[in-house]
Amino acid sequence: MAPPTPLLAVRGSDGTSLLGGPPSCEQLSASRRDSRPSRCMTFSRDGTLFGWCNGHNVSVVKSSDGSIVSTFDLPKTSLLDFSPLNSVLVTWQPYSKTQDSPQGEANLQLWDLQSSQLIKALYQKKVDSWCPSWSEDEKISVRSVNNELHFYENNDFNKIANKLHMQKVSDFVLSPGGQPSKVVVYVPGSKGAPSFVRLYQYPVLGGPTAALANKSFFKADRVSMQWNKKASAVLVTASTEVDKTGASYYGEQTLHYLAVNGETALVQLPKNGPIYDVAWSPNSAEFCVVYGFMPAKATVFNLKCDPVFDFGTGPRNAAYYSPQGHILVLAGFGNLRGQMEVWDVKKYKQVSKPQEPDTTHFSWCPDGEHVVTATCSPRLRVCNGYKIWHYTGSVLHKWDVAAGSELWEVRWQPFPDGSFPERCIKYQAAPSELGTTKPPPTQAYRPPALRHLPATPSAKLHEEEPPQNMRPGTSGEKSLSKSAQKNQRKREARKTAKQEAKSEPGPPSDPTPISHSQSEPSSGDPEIDKKIKNLKKKLKAIEELKDQQVSGKVLQKNQLEKMQKEAQLLKELEELQIGQ
Repeated sequence: MAPPTPLLAVRGSDGTSLLGGPPSCEQLSASRRDSRPSRCMTFSRDGTLFGWCNGHNVSVVKSSDGSIVSTFDLPKTSLLDFSPLNSVLVTWQPYSKTQDSPQGEANLQLWDLQSSQLIKALYQKKVDSWCPSWSEDEKISVRSVNNELHFYENNDFNKIANKLHMQKVSDFVLSPGGQPSKVVVYVPGSKGAPSFVRLYQYPVLGGPTAALANKSFFKADRVSMQWNKKASAVLVTASTEVDKTGASYYGEQTLHYLAVNGETALVQLPKNGPIYDVAWSPNSAEFCVVYGFMPAKATVFNLKCDPVFDFGTGPRNAAYYSPQGHILVLAGFGNLRGQMEVWDVKKYKQVSKPQEPDTTHFSWCPDGEHVVTATCSPRLRVCNGYKIWHYTGSVLHKWDVAAGSELWEVRWQPFPDGSFPERCIKYQAAPSELGTTKPPPTQAYRPPALRHLPATPSAKLHEEEPPQNMRPGTSGEKSLSKSAQKNQRKREARKTAKQEAKSEPGPPSDPTPISHSQSEPSSGDPEIDKKIKNLKKKLKAIEELKDQQVSGKVLQKNQLEKMQKEAQLLKELEELQIGQ
Protein backbone atom coordinates (compact mmCIF):
# COMPACT_ATOMS: atom_id res chain seq x y z
CA MET A 1 0.00 0.00 0.00
CA ALA A 2 1.39 3.37 -1.05
CA PRO A 3 1.86 5.95 1.74
CA PRO A 4 -0.63 8.85 1.81
CA THR A 5 0.15 12.27 0.39
CA PRO A 6 0.20 15.14 2.93
CA LEU A 7 -2.00 18.14 2.16
CA LEU A 8 -0.83 21.75 2.33
CA ALA A 9 -3.06 24.38 4.01
CA VAL A 10 -2.68 27.94 2.72
CA ARG A 11 -4.16 31.02 4.43
CA GLY A 12 -4.09 34.54 3.00
CA SER A 13 -6.11 37.60 2.07
CA ASP A 14 -7.78 35.60 -0.73
CA GLY A 15 -9.07 32.92 1.66
CA THR A 16 -8.10 29.54 3.07
CA SER A 17 -7.47 26.43 0.97
CA LEU A 18 -6.48 22.80 1.38
CA LEU A 19 -4.19 21.87 -1.51
CA GLY A 20 -3.06 18.48 -2.79
CA GLY A 21 0.31 17.19 -1.64
CA PRO A 22 3.71 17.56 -3.27
CA PRO A 23 4.98 17.96 -5.84
CA SER A 24 2.10 19.72 -7.65
CA CYS A 25 0.01 21.08 -4.70
CA GLU A 26 -3.08 21.52 -6.85
CA GLN A 27 -6.38 23.00 -5.65
CA LEU A 28 -8.76 20.29 -4.45
CA SER A 29 -12.57 20.37 -4.42
CA ALA A 30 -14.48 23.57 -3.71
CA SER A 31 -15.56 22.15 -0.34
CA ARG A 32 -11.97 22.53 0.83
CA ARG A 33 -11.71 26.23 0.07
CA ASP A 34 -13.13 29.26 1.91
CA SER A 35 -12.82 32.52 -0.04
CA ARG A 36 -13.23 34.66 3.08
CA PRO A 37 -10.02 35.69 4.89
CA SER A 38 -9.53 33.67 8.06
CA ARG A 39 -7.92 34.69 11.35
CA CYS A 40 -6.42 31.28 12.17
CA MET A 41 -6.23 27.68 11.00
CA THR A 42 -4.90 24.40 12.36
CA PHE A 43 -4.82 20.65 11.81
CA SER A 44 -5.51 18.04 14.48
CA ARG A 45 -2.48 16.12 15.79
CA ASP A 46 -3.17 13.13 13.53
CA GLY A 47 -4.11 15.34 10.55
CA THR A 48 -7.61 13.90 10.10
CA LEU A 49 -9.38 17.17 11.01
CA PHE A 50 -8.88 20.75 9.86
CA GLY A 51 -10.31 23.85 11.56
CA TRP A 52 -10.33 27.59 10.83
CA CYS A 53 -12.16 30.81 11.74
CA ASN A 54 -13.20 33.16 8.95
CA GLY A 55 -14.51 36.02 11.11
CA HIS A 56 -18.08 34.65 11.00
CA ASN A 57 -17.79 31.19 12.56
CA VAL A 58 -15.37 28.39 13.40
CA SER A 59 -15.56 25.40 11.05
CA VAL A 60 -14.11 21.90 11.51
CA VAL A 61 -13.96 19.57 8.51
CA LYS A 62 -12.51 16.19 7.62
CA SER A 63 -9.19 16.63 5.81
CA SER A 64 -9.90 13.69 3.49
CA ASP A 65 -13.01 15.06 1.76
CA GLY A 66 -13.85 18.44 3.31
CA SER A 67 -17.10 17.26 4.86
CA ILE A 68 -18.33 19.34 7.83
CA VAL A 69 -17.80 17.88 11.32
CA SER A 70 -18.87 20.86 13.46
CA THR A 71 -19.58 24.57 13.17
CA PHE A 72 -19.44 27.06 16.07
CA ASP A 73 -20.80 30.60 16.17
CA LEU A 74 -17.57 32.20 17.40
CA PRO A 75 -16.72 35.14 15.09
CA LYS A 76 -14.04 36.68 17.37
CA THR A 77 -11.90 33.54 17.66
CA SER A 78 -8.22 34.32 17.13
CA LEU A 79 -6.65 30.95 18.06
CA LEU A 80 -7.84 27.36 18.05
CA ASP A 81 -6.40 23.89 18.69
CA PHE A 82 -7.40 20.23 19.05
CA SER A 83 -6.72 17.86 21.93
CA PRO A 84 -4.48 14.89 20.97
CA LEU A 85 -7.36 12.39 20.50
CA ASN A 86 -9.70 14.97 18.88
CA SER A 87 -12.10 14.93 21.84
CA VAL A 88 -11.89 18.65 22.59
CA LEU A 89 -11.69 21.79 20.45
CA VAL A 90 -10.10 24.77 22.24
CA THR A 91 -10.90 28.32 21.09
CA TRP A 92 -9.45 31.60 22.35
CA GLN A 93 -10.44 35.20 21.70
CA PRO A 94 -8.91 38.42 23.09
CA TYR A 95 -10.07 39.21 26.62
CA SER A 96 -12.37 42.28 26.79
CA LYS A 97 -14.74 44.02 29.19
CA THR A 98 -18.14 45.48 28.42
CA GLN A 99 -20.78 47.46 30.33
CA ASP A 100 -22.91 44.33 30.61
CA SER A 101 -20.01 42.29 32.04
CA PRO A 102 -17.49 44.54 33.85
CA GLN A 103 -15.43 41.48 34.82
CA GLY A 104 -15.18 40.43 31.19
CA GLU A 105 -16.31 37.27 29.45
CA ALA A 106 -14.61 33.89 29.78
CA ASN A 107 -12.54 33.97 26.59
CA LEU A 108 -11.04 30.44 26.64
CA GLN A 109 -13.65 27.86 25.68
CA LEU A 110 -13.43 24.06 25.51
CA TRP A 111 -15.92 22.29 23.23
CA ASP A 112 -16.90 18.65 22.86
CA LEU A 113 -16.29 17.91 19.17
CA GLN A 114 -18.84 15.08 18.93
CA SER A 115 -21.78 16.91 20.50
CA SER A 116 -20.62 20.52 19.82
CA GLN A 117 -21.48 21.29 23.47
CA LEU A 118 -19.48 23.65 25.67
CA ILE A 119 -17.47 21.72 28.28
CA LYS A 120 -15.97 24.65 30.18
CA ALA A 121 -15.40 28.40 29.77
CA LEU A 122 -12.28 29.82 31.46
CA TYR A 123 -10.50 33.15 31.79
CA GLN A 124 -7.17 33.43 29.94
CA LYS A 125 -6.06 37.04 29.62
CA LYS A 126 -2.54 36.43 28.29
CA VAL A 127 -1.96 34.86 24.90
CA ASP A 128 1.20 33.15 26.22
CA SER A 129 0.48 29.49 27.08
CA TRP A 130 -3.17 30.11 26.14
CA CYS A 131 -3.96 26.47 25.35
CA PRO A 132 -4.05 23.68 27.95
CA SER A 133 -1.39 21.00 27.44
CA TRP A 134 -2.48 17.35 27.19
CA SER A 135 -0.67 14.08 27.55
CA GLU A 136 -0.92 11.95 24.41
CA ASP A 137 -3.65 9.74 25.90
CA GLU A 138 -5.61 12.78 27.26
CA LYS A 139 -5.54 11.34 30.78
CA ILE A 140 -3.84 14.50 32.05
CA SER A 141 -4.12 18.15 31.04
CA VAL A 142 -2.48 21.18 32.65
CA ARG A 143 -2.71 24.97 32.42
CA SER A 144 -1.02 27.88 34.18
CA VAL A 145 -3.28 29.98 36.44
CA ASN A 146 -1.88 32.89 38.47
CA ASN A 147 1.67 31.51 38.54
CA GLU A 148 0.68 27.99 39.58
CA LEU A 149 -0.13 24.86 37.58
CA HIS A 150 -3.58 23.27 37.65
CA PHE A 151 -3.82 19.62 36.60
CA TYR A 152 -7.04 17.99 35.32
CA GLU A 153 -7.69 14.31 34.67
CA ASN A 154 -9.74 12.61 31.92
CA ASN A 155 -10.93 15.95 30.48
CA ASP A 156 -12.89 16.80 33.65
CA PHE A 157 -12.31 20.56 33.80
CA ASN A 158 -14.81 21.11 36.61
CA LYS A 159 -12.44 19.56 39.15
CA ILE A 160 -8.78 20.41 39.73
CA ALA A 161 -7.12 17.02 40.34
CA ASN A 162 -3.74 18.40 41.45
CA LYS A 163 -1.78 21.63 41.82
CA LEU A 164 1.88 22.57 41.67
CA HIS A 165 2.47 25.31 44.24
CA MET A 166 5.70 27.23 43.63
CA GLN A 167 6.81 30.80 43.85
CA LYS A 168 5.69 32.37 40.59
CA VAL A 169 5.93 29.64 37.94
CA SER A 170 6.62 31.65 34.80
CA ASP A 171 6.59 28.88 32.20
CA PHE A 172 6.10 25.11 31.88
CA VAL A 173 6.18 22.37 29.24
CA LEU A 174 4.43 19.00 29.55
CA SER A 175 6.36 15.99 28.24
CA PRO A 176 5.31 14.38 24.94
CA GLY A 177 3.96 10.82 24.81
CA GLY A 178 1.82 8.94 27.28
CA GLN A 179 2.18 7.97 30.93
CA PRO A 180 3.99 8.62 33.15
CA SER A 181 3.68 12.32 32.32
CA LYS A 182 6.42 14.70 33.33
CA VAL A 183 6.46 18.49 33.51
CA VAL A 184 9.35 20.96 33.46
CA VAL A 185 8.77 24.33 35.15
CA TYR A 186 10.72 27.58 35.16
CA VAL A 187 10.79 30.03 38.08
CA PRO A 188 12.59 33.35 37.43
CA GLY A 189 15.08 34.63 40.00
CA SER A 190 14.38 37.63 42.22
CA LYS A 191 16.23 39.73 44.81
CA GLY A 192 19.62 38.23 44.02
CA ALA A 193 18.38 34.63 44.00
CA PRO A 194 19.04 32.54 40.87
CA SER A 195 16.42 31.36 38.41
CA PHE A 196 15.78 27.63 38.34
CA VAL A 197 14.21 24.88 36.25
CA ARG A 198 12.80 21.69 37.81
CA LEU A 199 11.53 18.39 36.44
CA TYR A 200 8.58 16.59 38.06
CA GLN A 201 6.76 13.35 37.33
CA TYR A 202 2.99 13.47 37.79
CA PRO A 203 1.43 13.11 40.36
CA VAL A 204 4.47 13.56 42.70
CA LEU A 205 4.63 17.37 42.79
CA GLY A 206 5.26 18.29 46.45
CA GLY A 207 8.09 17.93 48.95
CA PRO A 208 11.81 18.72 48.72
CA THR A 209 12.69 15.41 47.03
CA ALA A 210 9.83 15.42 44.51
CA ALA A 211 11.86 16.95 41.67
CA LEU A 212 13.55 14.49 39.29
CA ALA A 213 16.15 17.12 38.35
CA ASN A 214 16.94 20.70 39.30
CA LYS A 215 19.11 23.31 37.56
CA SER A 216 19.66 26.86 38.82
CA PHE A 217 21.38 29.69 36.96
CA PHE A 218 21.75 33.45 36.85
CA LYS A 219 21.44 35.67 33.76
CA ALA A 220 17.95 34.64 32.66
CA ASP A 221 15.13 37.04 31.73
CA ARG A 222 13.32 34.30 29.82
CA VAL A 223 13.82 30.66 28.86
CA SER A 224 12.88 28.29 26.06
CA MET A 225 12.40 24.63 27.08
CA GLN A 226 12.37 21.68 24.66
CA TRP A 227 11.68 18.02 25.46
CA ASN A 228 13.13 15.32 23.29
CA LYS A 229 10.71 12.91 21.63
CA LYS A 230 11.24 10.12 24.21
CA ALA A 231 10.66 12.56 27.12
CA SER A 232 14.00 11.58 28.68
CA ALA A 233 15.70 14.99 28.65
CA VAL A 234 15.08 18.73 28.30
CA LEU A 235 17.16 21.51 26.76
CA VAL A 236 16.77 24.94 28.36
CA THR A 237 17.97 28.06 26.53
CA ALA A 238 18.27 30.90 29.04
CA SER A 239 18.39 34.44 27.62
CA THR A 240 18.92 37.96 28.89
CA GLU A 241 17.52 41.01 27.12
CA VAL A 242 20.78 42.97 27.45
CA ASP A 243 24.39 41.78 27.35
CA LYS A 244 26.02 43.92 30.06
CA THR A 245 29.47 43.36 28.56
CA GLY A 246 28.28 45.04 25.34
CA ALA A 247 29.55 42.14 23.23
CA SER A 248 26.18 41.28 21.66
CA TYR A 249 23.14 43.19 20.47
CA TYR A 250 21.04 40.05 21.05
CA GLY A 251 21.65 39.86 24.79
CA GLU A 252 23.32 36.82 26.32
CA GLN A 253 22.31 33.14 26.07
CA THR A 254 23.33 29.91 27.80
CA LEU A 255 22.22 26.34 27.09
CA HIS A 256 21.45 23.88 29.91
CA TYR A 257 20.69 20.15 29.83
CA LEU A 258 18.44 18.27 32.28
CA ALA A 259 17.62 14.55 32.24
CA VAL A 260 14.88 12.68 34.07
CA ASN A 261 17.58 10.54 35.76
CA GLY A 262 18.79 13.67 37.59
CA GLU A 263 21.77 14.54 35.39
CA THR A 264 22.28 18.25 34.61
CA ALA A 265 24.94 20.08 32.64
CA LEU A 266 25.87 23.39 31.07
CA VAL A 267 26.45 22.77 27.35
CA GLN A 268 29.90 24.17 26.53
CA LEU A 269 29.88 26.08 23.24
CA PRO A 270 33.39 26.76 21.86
CA LYS A 271 32.49 30.04 20.14
CA ASN A 272 31.18 33.17 21.85
CA GLY A 273 28.00 34.84 20.69
CA PRO A 274 24.22 34.32 20.51
CA ILE A 275 22.49 30.94 20.46
CA TYR A 276 20.28 31.19 17.37
CA ASP A 277 18.58 27.80 17.40
CA VAL A 278 18.48 24.46 19.23
CA ALA A 279 16.87 21.37 17.68
CA TRP A 280 16.47 17.81 19.02
CA SER A 281 17.01 14.94 16.62
CA PRO A 282 13.90 12.71 16.34
CA ASN A 283 16.05 9.84 17.66
CA SER A 284 16.21 11.74 21.03
CA ALA A 285 19.93 10.87 21.34
CA GLU A 286 21.45 13.99 19.73
CA PHE A 287 20.75 17.70 19.37
CA CYS A 288 22.06 20.43 17.10
CA VAL A 289 22.97 23.96 18.24
CA VAL A 290 23.54 26.97 15.95
CA TYR A 291 25.55 29.60 17.82
CA GLY A 292 28.33 32.20 17.80
CA PHE A 293 28.94 35.54 16.15
CA MET A 294 28.61 35.42 12.36
CA PRO A 295 29.71 33.35 10.57
CA ALA A 296 27.94 31.07 13.05
CA LYS A 297 28.99 27.56 14.05
CA ALA A 298 26.69 24.53 14.14
CA THR A 299 27.51 21.49 16.26
CA VAL A 300 25.75 18.20 17.02
CA PHE A 301 26.03 17.02 20.65
CA ASN A 302 25.19 13.68 22.29
CA LEU A 303 23.37 13.15 25.60
CA LYS A 304 26.67 13.58 27.48
CA CYS A 305 26.82 17.09 25.96
CA ASP A 306 30.00 16.11 24.10
CA PRO A 307 30.38 17.33 20.50
CA VAL A 308 29.79 14.65 17.85
CA PHE A 309 30.16 16.66 14.62
CA ASP A 310 31.08 20.29 13.94
CA PHE A 311 29.72 21.74 10.69
CA GLY A 312 32.25 24.58 10.73
CA THR A 313 31.22 28.20 10.19
CA GLY A 314 28.71 29.67 7.77
CA PRO A 315 25.81 32.14 7.31
CA ARG A 316 23.13 30.28 9.27
CA ASN A 317 20.74 30.86 12.19
CA ALA A 318 18.36 27.86 12.16
CA ALA A 319 18.41 24.04 12.20
CA TYR A 320 15.65 21.68 11.01
CA TYR A 321 15.72 17.88 11.31
CA SER A 322 13.57 15.85 8.94
CA PRO A 323 10.71 13.95 10.67
CA GLN A 324 12.65 10.68 10.24
CA GLY A 325 15.85 12.30 11.57
CA HIS A 326 18.02 11.25 8.60
CA ILE A 327 18.50 14.74 7.13
CA LEU A 328 19.45 18.04 8.76
CA VAL A 329 18.99 21.45 7.15
CA LEU A 330 21.09 24.37 8.40
CA ALA A 331 19.61 27.63 7.10
CA GLY A 332 20.23 31.36 7.25
CA PHE A 333 16.93 33.25 7.09
CA GLY A 334 15.78 36.66 8.33
CA ASN A 335 18.61 39.14 7.78
CA LEU A 336 20.69 36.48 5.98
CA ARG A 337 20.46 35.50 2.31
CA GLY A 338 18.44 32.32 2.71
CA GLN A 339 21.22 29.77 2.16
CA MET A 340 20.25 26.19 3.07
CA GLU A 341 22.78 23.42 3.73
CA VAL A 342 21.22 19.95 3.45
CA TRP A 343 23.22 17.26 5.30
CA ASP A 344 23.04 13.47 5.43
CA VAL A 345 23.13 12.93 9.21
CA LYS A 346 24.43 9.34 9.14
CA LYS A 347 27.36 10.02 6.81
CA TYR A 348 27.69 13.73 7.73
CA LYS A 349 27.95 14.51 4.04
CA GLN A 350 26.41 17.55 2.36
CA VAL A 351 23.60 16.67 -0.07
CA SER A 352 22.76 20.08 -1.56
CA LYS A 353 23.09 23.80 -0.95
CA PRO A 354 20.08 25.70 -2.38
CA GLN A 355 19.23 29.32 -1.66
CA GLU A 356 15.91 31.16 -1.20
CA PRO A 357 16.15 34.83 -0.10
CA ASP A 358 13.37 36.56 1.91
CA THR A 359 12.15 33.28 3.44
CA THR A 360 10.01 33.79 6.56
CA HIS A 361 8.79 30.18 6.97
CA PHE A 362 10.42 26.78 6.51
CA SER A 363 8.98 23.37 7.39
CA TRP A 364 9.50 19.72 6.52
CA CYS A 365 6.78 17.69 4.87
CA PRO A 366 5.95 14.57 6.97
CA ASP A 367 7.22 12.35 4.12
CA GLY A 368 10.82 13.49 4.80
CA GLU A 369 11.33 14.17 1.07
CA HIS A 370 9.95 17.68 0.57
CA VAL A 371 10.10 21.07 2.29
CA VAL A 372 8.14 24.29 1.89
CA THR A 373 9.62 27.80 2.05
CA ALA A 374 7.33 30.81 2.14
CA THR A 375 7.47 34.59 2.25
CA CYS A 376 4.51 35.71 4.38
CA SER A 377 2.93 38.94 5.60
CA PRO A 378 3.19 40.81 7.88
CA ARG A 379 6.89 39.82 8.22
CA LEU A 380 7.42 40.79 4.56
CA ARG A 381 4.61 42.39 2.56
CA VAL A 382 6.28 42.07 -0.86
CA CYS A 383 7.04 38.99 -2.99
CA ASN A 384 4.60 36.83 -1.00
CA GLY A 385 4.38 33.21 -2.11
CA TYR A 386 5.71 29.72 -1.44
CA LYS A 387 7.89 27.05 -3.05
CA ILE A 388 7.89 23.25 -2.70
CA TRP A 389 11.40 21.78 -2.79
CA HIS A 390 12.95 18.35 -2.93
CA TYR A 391 15.78 18.07 -0.38
CA THR A 392 18.27 17.64 -3.26
CA GLY A 393 17.74 21.32 -4.09
CA SER A 394 15.18 21.07 -6.93
CA VAL A 395 12.19 23.45 -6.96
CA LEU A 396 9.13 21.29 -7.76
CA HIS A 397 6.33 23.86 -7.42
CA LYS A 398 6.14 27.64 -7.14
CA TRP A 399 3.18 29.89 -6.34
CA ASP A 400 3.15 33.69 -6.06
CA VAL A 401 0.19 35.70 -4.78
CA ALA A 402 -1.64 38.03 -7.12
CA ALA A 403 -0.88 41.74 -7.07
CA GLY A 404 -2.52 43.41 -4.09
CA SER A 405 -2.96 40.12 -2.18
CA GLU A 406 -1.05 38.70 0.77
CA LEU A 407 0.02 35.26 2.01
CA TRP A 408 -0.28 34.84 5.78
CA GLU A 409 0.46 31.21 6.58
CA VAL A 410 1.25 27.78 5.09
CA ARG A 411 1.05 24.53 7.05
CA TRP A 412 1.59 20.82 6.26
CA GLN A 413 -0.97 18.21 7.26
CA PRO A 414 0.61 16.20 10.14
CA PHE A 415 0.62 12.40 10.28
CA PRO A 416 1.16 9.87 13.10
CA ASP A 417 4.72 8.63 13.64
CA GLY A 418 5.66 5.76 11.36
CA SER A 419 3.33 6.79 8.52
CA PHE A 420 6.32 7.49 6.26
CA PRO A 421 9.33 5.14 6.48
CA GLU A 422 12.84 6.49 6.06
CA ARG A 423 14.10 6.33 2.47
CA CYS A 424 17.62 6.12 1.09
CA ILE A 425 19.16 9.55 0.62
CA LYS A 426 19.80 10.65 -2.97
CA TYR A 427 22.59 13.03 -3.90
CA GLN A 428 21.53 13.71 -7.48
CA ALA A 429 19.04 16.56 -7.91
CA ALA A 430 15.45 15.44 -8.47
CA PRO A 431 14.15 16.23 -12.01
CA SER A 432 12.25 19.50 -12.18
CA GLU A 433 11.14 21.98 -14.83
CA LEU A 434 11.92 24.85 -12.43
CA GLY A 435 15.52 23.67 -11.84
CA THR A 436 17.62 24.42 -8.78
CA THR A 437 18.66 27.67 -7.10
CA LYS A 438 22.31 27.29 -6.26
CA PRO A 439 23.79 30.60 -5.04
CA PRO A 440 25.85 32.35 -7.72
CA PRO A 441 29.59 32.59 -7.04
CA THR A 442 30.41 35.89 -5.34
CA GLN A 443 33.47 38.01 -6.02
CA ALA A 444 35.08 40.64 -3.84
CA TYR A 445 34.33 44.26 -4.75
CA ARG A 446 37.10 45.95 -6.76
CA PRO A 447 37.22 49.72 -7.33
CA PRO A 448 36.91 50.77 -11.01
CA ALA A 449 40.52 52.03 -11.04
CA LEU A 450 41.84 48.52 -10.23
CA ARG A 451 39.57 46.43 -12.45
CA HIS A 452 42.05 46.42 -15.40
CA LEU A 453 44.74 44.91 -13.17
CA PRO A 454 45.05 41.17 -12.45
CA ALA A 455 43.12 40.04 -9.40
CA THR A 456 45.09 39.47 -6.23
CA PRO A 457 43.97 37.33 -3.30
CA SER A 458 42.15 39.52 -0.79
CA ALA A 459 42.18 39.13 2.97
CA LYS A 460 39.02 37.60 4.40
CA LEU A 461 37.08 39.41 7.08
CA HIS A 462 36.37 36.12 8.89
CA GLU A 463 38.44 32.97 8.97
CA GLU A 464 36.25 30.10 7.74
CA GLU A 465 36.33 26.83 9.69
CA PRO A 466 35.74 23.57 7.80
CA PRO A 467 33.46 20.78 9.08
CA GLN A 468 35.13 18.17 11.29
CA ASN A 469 34.09 14.93 12.94
CA MET A 470 34.38 15.24 16.73
CA ARG A 471 33.69 11.59 17.57
CA PRO A 472 36.55 10.05 19.59
CA GLY A 473 38.55 7.50 17.67
CA THR A 474 37.50 8.66 14.19
CA SER A 475 41.14 9.28 13.22
CA GLY A 476 42.31 5.87 14.47
CA GLU A 477 43.01 7.06 18.01
CA LYS A 478 41.70 5.33 21.11
CA SER A 479 38.66 6.80 22.80
CA LEU A 480 40.00 8.84 25.74
CA SER A 481 38.35 11.01 28.34
CA LYS A 482 38.99 14.76 28.35
CA SER A 483 41.45 14.54 31.28
CA ALA A 484 43.31 11.64 29.61
CA GLN A 485 43.60 13.62 26.37
CA LYS A 486 44.93 16.61 28.30
CA ASN A 487 47.55 14.50 30.09
CA GLN A 488 48.53 12.86 26.80
CA ARG A 489 49.12 16.28 25.21
CA LYS A 490 51.28 17.32 28.16
CA ARG A 491 53.40 14.15 27.88
CA GLU A 492 53.87 14.68 24.14
CA ALA A 493 54.88 18.31 24.69
CA ARG A 494 57.44 17.31 27.36
CA LYS A 495 58.83 14.58 25.11
CA THR A 496 59.20 17.03 22.21
CA ALA A 497 60.95 19.56 24.46
CA LYS A 498 63.44 16.92 25.69
CA GLN A 499 64.24 15.85 22.13
CA GLU A 500 64.85 19.45 21.09
CA ALA A 501 67.10 19.99 24.12
CA LYS A 502 69.18 16.90 23.24
CA SER A 503 69.56 17.89 19.59
CA GLU A 504 70.81 21.41 20.41
CA PRO A 505 74.42 21.67 21.73
CA GLY A 506 74.15 23.26 25.16
CA PRO A 507 76.70 25.20 27.26
CA PRO A 508 79.25 23.28 29.37
CA SER A 509 77.62 21.63 32.34
CA ASP A 510 77.92 23.53 35.58
CA PRO A 511 78.52 21.27 38.57
CA THR A 512 76.82 23.78 40.81
CA PRO A 513 73.06 23.06 40.94
CA ILE A 514 70.87 26.03 40.13
CA SER A 515 68.30 26.89 42.73
CA HIS A 516 64.76 27.62 41.48
CA SER A 517 64.59 30.45 43.91
CA GLN A 518 67.37 32.34 42.11
CA SER A 519 66.10 35.27 40.08
CA GLU A 520 66.93 35.99 36.43
CA PRO A 521 69.97 38.23 35.71
CA SER A 522 69.04 41.89 35.87
CA SER A 523 70.14 44.56 33.41
CA GLY A 524 70.03 47.28 36.04
CA ASP A 525 67.28 49.10 34.09
CA PRO A 526 63.77 48.28 35.42
CA GLU A 527 62.11 49.26 32.12
CA ILE A 528 64.26 46.85 30.06
CA ASP A 529 63.72 44.05 32.62
CA LYS A 530 59.97 44.61 32.38
CA LYS A 531 60.06 44.44 28.55
CA ILE A 532 62.12 41.21 28.63
CA LYS A 533 59.68 39.66 31.10
CA ASN A 534 56.67 40.56 28.91
CA LEU A 535 58.35 39.19 25.77
CA LYS A 536 59.13 35.89 27.50
CA LYS A 537 55.52 35.69 28.68
CA LYS A 538 54.24 36.16 25.10
CA LEU A 539 56.68 33.56 23.73
CA LYS A 540 55.54 31.07 26.38
CA ALA A 541 51.90 31.64 25.34
CA ILE A 542 52.88 31.00 21.69
CA GLU A 543 54.51 27.70 22.71
CA GLU A 544 51.29 26.66 24.44
CA LEU A 545 49.30 27.50 21.30
CA LYS A 546 51.71 25.35 19.25
CA ASP A 547 51.12 22.43 21.60
CA GLN A 548 47.35 22.88 21.23
CA GLN A 549 47.67 22.96 17.43
CA VAL A 550 49.77 19.77 17.45
CA SER A 551 47.15 18.04 19.62
CA GLY A 552 44.49 18.77 16.97
CA LYS A 553 42.68 21.78 18.43
CA VAL A 554 41.32 24.30 15.88
CA LEU A 555 42.73 27.75 16.74
CA GLN A 556 40.92 31.06 16.30
CA LYS A 557 42.14 33.69 13.86
CA ASN A 558 43.61 35.95 16.58
CA GLN A 559 45.54 32.96 17.99
CA LEU A 560 47.03 32.18 14.58
CA GLU A 561 48.03 35.83 14.16
CA LYS A 562 49.73 35.70 17.57
CA MET A 563 51.78 32.67 16.47
CA GLN A 564 52.96 34.51 13.35
CA LYS A 565 54.60 37.17 15.54
CA GLU A 566 57.02 34.66 17.15
CA ALA A 567 60.04 35.60 14.95
CA GLN A 568 59.50 39.30 15.61
CA LEU A 569 59.29 38.75 19.38
CA LEU A 570 62.46 36.60 19.39
CA LYS A 571 64.31 39.32 17.53
CA GLU A 572 63.18 41.99 20.01
CA LEU A 573 64.22 39.77 22.93
CA GLU A 574 67.65 39.15 21.40
CA GLU A 575 68.23 42.88 20.86
CA LEU A 576 67.28 43.69 24.46
CA GLN A 577 69.53 40.94 25.85
CA ILE A 578 72.51 42.04 23.70
CA GLY A 579 72.06 45.61 24.86
CA GLN A 580 72.32 44.62 28.54
